[in-house]
Amino acid sequence: MGRWLRFSLIVLAGLLVDQVTKLYIHGSMSLHQSIPVLEGLFNITYLRNKGAAFSFLSQVSWRIPFFSAVTLVAAVVILVALRRLREDQRLAQTALAMIFSGAVGNLIDRVRLGEVIDFLDVYWRNHHWPAFNVADSLICVGVALVALDMLREERQQARGRA
Repeated sequence: MGRWLRFSLIVLAGLLVDQVTKLYIHGSMSLHQSIPVLEGLFNITYLRNKGAAFSFLSQVSWRIPFFSAVTLVAAVVILVALRRLREDQRLAQTALAMIFSGAVGNLIDRVRLGEVIDFLDVYWRNHHWPAFNVADSLICVGVALVALDMLREERQQARGRA
């Protein structure tokens, strides 16, 4: 499978799961409603976030154009990076597709709703991690996989010099 087909399939799958879960949460729960899944660790909680991670820039009037521009620049950077990868760098290709998919998934929410639907609520006792969604998860896992791929590439290059 070529890099562009792999990329497209991962992006489409990520967008589908992200958007379907958000539509389900929006259609089946009331805002701020919470459903315990693992008592003391994890709830499904319907929230809306006008900003980025940790509600960053949630109060500024120019947030949607700003986040849209940042997402579009990131998308171009990802596509250029994908083009520069070797065909055998499948982990990096997968990672970039995940990041792209997550960024576009949250952009769809911002354009459609003016804010992002979050619903994954991880916590320990009274300490809650900020709620997130599938798109956020795709971005985080994608970034971790890019870092892993970079470390792997560095090791392979070091072995080649030895």
